[in-house]
Amino acid sequence: MDGKGIDFTTGPIERNMLLFAIPLLLSNLFQQLYNAADSVIVGNFVGPEALAAVSSSTPLINMMVGFFNGMAIGAGVVIAGYFGARDMEKLRKAIHTDIAFGIAAGAVLVVLGTLFTPTILRWMQTPEDVLPESIRYFRIYSLGVIFSVLYNIMMGIMNALGDSRHPLYYLILSSIINIFLDLFLVGVVRTGVGGAAFATIMSQAVSSFLCMRKLMHDDTPYKVRIRDIRIDRAMLRRIISYGLPSGVQNSVINFANIIVQTNINTFASFAVAGSGAYSKIEGFAFLPITSFSLSLTTFVGQNIGAGKRDRVIKGVKFGVLCSVLMAECIGLFFFISAPQLISLFNSSPDVVSFGVRQARIECLFYCVLALSHCIAGVLRGAGKATVPMAIMLGAWCIFRVIYITVALSISHTIELVYLAYPITWVLSSVLFIVYLLKADWLDRAFRRHDL
Repeated sequence: MDGKGIDFTTGPIERNMLLFAIPLLLSNLFQQLYNAADSVIVGNFVGPEALAAVSSSTPLINMMVGFFNGMAIGAGVVIAGYFGARDMEKLRKAIHTDIAFGIAAGAVLVVLGTLFTPTILRWMQTPEDVLPESIRYFRIYSLGVIFSVLYNIMMGIMNALGDSRHPLYYLILSSIINIFLDLFLVGVVRTGVGGAAFATIMSQAVSSFLCMRKLMHDDTPYKVRIRDIRIDRAMLRRIISYGLPSGVQNSVINFANIIVQTNINTFASFAVAGSGAYSKIEGFAFLPITSFSLSLTTFVGQNIGAGKRDRVIKGVKFGVLCSVLMAECIGLFFFISAPQLISLFNSSPDVVSFGVRQARIECLFYCVLALSHCIAGVLRGAGKATVPMAIMLGAWCIFRVIYITVALSISHTIELVYLAYPITWVLSSVLFIVYLLKADWLDRAFRRHDL
C-alpha cells in the first residue's frame, strides 16, 4: 500500500513470505536474547538461587501477558483482512480500537500483578530459598508490564500490515539497552534480580514508544492519531470474536505450564534453575516456529480478504515445510551441544545436569511442535481460532495435567515431567492433521469472511 509493508495478495509467494518471515525470525532472535539476558547475567553474577528465582517467575509472566498477546493475534487477523480488502475506514477503526484495548489491558495487569504476586508464587510451591527474590523480580516486572502488552499489540498491527522490519529494528535497540542495563545494574551496582527486572521494563518501554511513534508518523489513511484512540464497540466485538479463542488458548496453556513448573518446583532448586536455563535455550527453537506461524496468519488473512484461494493453499504448504525443517535442525544442534549451552547460564554441575536431561528428552520433537503451531496459525488466519484453542486446550492443558498427575503418582522422577511436552506435542499434531484433512475449513473461511 505505501511501499513499507508487504502485500501478500500479489507477487511471488515464496519471496514475499521469506521477506516477511526473516525479519520476524531476527525479531524473535533478539526477543529471545532479550529474555535470556536476565537469566545469563543473574545466573553468573548472583548465583543459581537467583537464576531459579527468575526462572520460577517466567511461567507466571507468560500467563499474565499470554491472554492479551492472543487477543493481539486476533486483532491482527481482522486488520490483515481489512488490509487485503482495501477497506481503509474499517482498518483505521480496528487499529485504534486495538491500541485502546491494549492500554486498558496493560493497566489491569499492572494492578493484578502487583497485588497477587506472593499468593500465586506460594501456590506454585516456589522453594522457600527462592521465594523472596521471585516476589521481588515479579513485582518490579509487573509495574512495567503495560509496555510489554503495548509492544506486542503494536507489533501485531505492523505485522498485519506486512511490516515486519520496523519491529525488528526497535527490538534490536531495546535488546541492546536491556543487556547494557542488566550488566550495569546486576554486574556493577549489584542490585540482584530487582535490577534485572527494572532493565527489562525500561527496554520494553523504549520498544513500545518507538512502535507508537512509527504508527503515528506513517503518512497513510490508517495513521494513528492520539485523539482517535478509543474503543469502537462493534470493532471490539469483531476483534474479540477472532482473538478470544487465541487469548484463552494462550492463558490456559500457560496455566498448564505453571502446573508443570509447580511440579518441577517440588524438586531441588538446582532442578528449577536447570529447567529455567533450558527454557531460555528452547526459546531459540521457537524462532522459526513463531516466525512462520505469524507469517502464515497474516498471509492467510490477507488472501482470504482478497478472495485468493489458490495463493492460500500454496503459501500454507511452503510456510509449514520451512518451519518444520528449520525447527528440527535447531533441535538436532541443541541435542548435541546441550551441555555447553546450559553452562552459559550457570556452570554448577547440578544445574547443567538437570538442563541437559530436559533438553535431550524434548529437543528432537521440535518438528511436531512446529507443525502444531503453524497449522494453528493457518487456522487463525482463516478465522477458525476456536479449533486450535480446542485442540491445544485438550492436548497441552487437560491431557498434560492428567498425564503429570498420574505419572508422578507412580514415580516421582523429573524425567516424567519433561516427557509431558513431547507427548502432548505429538498428540496435538495428530489432531491438527486429522482436522486439516477432514474438515472443509478453507471453504467455510471464504464463505464466512464478510468484510
